[in-house]
Amino acid sequence: MTPDGSYSLARVKKVLVVTGSGRSGTSSAAGTLKRFGFHIPQPEVETDDRNPRGYYEPLWVAEFHKHWLNGIPVRTIDSRPHAGDVAMADVTPEREETLRAWLADELAQRPNGDVVVIKETRAYWVYPLWERVVAATGAELASLTMLRHPTQVVRSRDSAYLSGRSDDLRLERETTNVAAWMNSVFVTERATRGNPRAFVPYYDLIGDWRTAMTRACDQVGVDPGDLSGPHSVDDFVTTSLNRSAATWDGLTVPAVLVDLAERTWAAAHVLVEEPADAEAMATLDGLAADYAELYRTSAAIVSDETSSDLLALRTELEGRLAVKNERLEKLRRKLREAEARADGTAS
Repeated sequence: MTPDGSYSLARVKKVLVVTGSGRSGTSSAAGTLKRFGFHIPQPEVETDDRNPRGYYEPLWVAEFHKHWLNGIPVRTIDSRPHAGDVAMADVTPEREETLRAWLADELAQRPNGDVVVIKETRAYWVYPLWERVVAATGAELASLTMLRHPTQVVRSRDSAYLSGRSDDLRLERETTNVAAWMNSVFVTERATRGNPRAFVPYYDLIGDWRTAMTRACDQVGVDPGDLSGPHSVDDFVTTSLNRSAATWDGLTVPAVLVDLAERTWAAAHVLVEEPADAEAMATLDGLAADYAELYRTSAAIVSDETSSDLLALRTELEGRLAVKNERLEKLRRKLREAEARADGTAS
């Protein structure tokens, strides 16, 4: 925004990546941006029971990331501090060109000064790739990262993905999902330091979307338009969207992880008002190092169980393979016998 209060939009096209931990409100943010008149590449991921108001996510991008990252694998939220390195190490010239060509074609259909919204919760794993392909198209890159308290993310993921599963699995995933939430904050914050960016707390978005999104749009340099009076976002973003409590009560998460998560949440919140706050970024770097050390220690502690699980899995798979090989050999014998009978009949 210029000193006189008006927006000075460069006539180049802008790519606004909406990302953040899964179940953090990225769909609500992208849906809001669409109602501002910004463009989401079509078609979008279809609505389902997990997100009845819509994902506002380009289907092509979702499929591109899913088929690639699931195959490595790198999860949508992944607790491994090196998960982003794993993903970027798997970038090939062909894969990069595929993404660049798709984006270039998409931007070619938009007028100068337009804003193209790419909502994808996996994008932070390969954000350097997005930086390169956006630059190659001559567009400008900006990011909007959703922040939601880790306990709300965990409860939301429980209800969306673990309904009806065993208590043991739910408790295990609670710890993993808190760790993965922290990791997503560290990776996203570090990756987006090189472009205009905004951080939007989910509470702010559903509580007063005008204030939250006006601030965010100002920070990334896009014009949300006239937000006064009745607006279509009023019926889209409401406090009823939040059905998860921001409390650790009822969750079984180690105290050391709770402490790290709360400090991560506090440091990330500083970036809401000032996305380039040097002290907050330094704090997050320190917390990321602490988390990586905790991860390494935890992995070392459970190494025997991990090895045992892998051995059991290998034994199971080898057994299943042996059964299939036996069935295949029986079919081959039947085929040979049938061919022999056919040859005898023919002679």
